[in-house]
Amino acid sequence: DVQLQASGGGLVQAGGSLRLSCVASGFAFAKYNVGWFRQVPGKGHEPVSCFAPSDGSTYYADYVKGRFTISADSAKNTVSLQMNSLKPEDTGLYHCAVGCTFGTGLGWSWGQGTLVTVSS
Repeated sequence: DVQLQASGGGLVQAGGSLRLSCVASGFAFAKYNVGWFRQVPGKGHEPVSCFAPSDGSTYYADYVKGRFTISADSAKNTVSLQMNSLKPEDTGLYHCAVGCTFGTGLGWSWGQGTLVTVSS
C-alpha cells in the first residue's frame, strides 16, 4: 500500500517559516514524481510544488514561487517543503502526493496532510 505521512505543519505569523516533511512508502520512490498540494477553504485543491527524481527538476505554482523550496531524498524516501515568507493565503491542509505533474496534476495518491495556519 502507498503511504505518505506528512508532518511539520503548525501556526505561524505572516512572514514566518515552516518546513514540511513527508515519509513515503509502498512505491519505488525514485521512479515517480513527488510533491505537495494544498486544500484551501473556499478554493479547493491547489498544486504547490512537484519534484521529478528522474532529473531533479522542480515545479512551483506561481503563488509560491520564490518563497517555497522542495527537496527530496531518495535514500530516505522523504520529500520536504521549506516554506518562507508565509502569507495568510498560504493557510491550508498540505498533502504530499506521488505522481504529481508540472502544472495542475495533483498526483494519484496522497496522505492525510498537515495543517498550516498563517496568522496576519
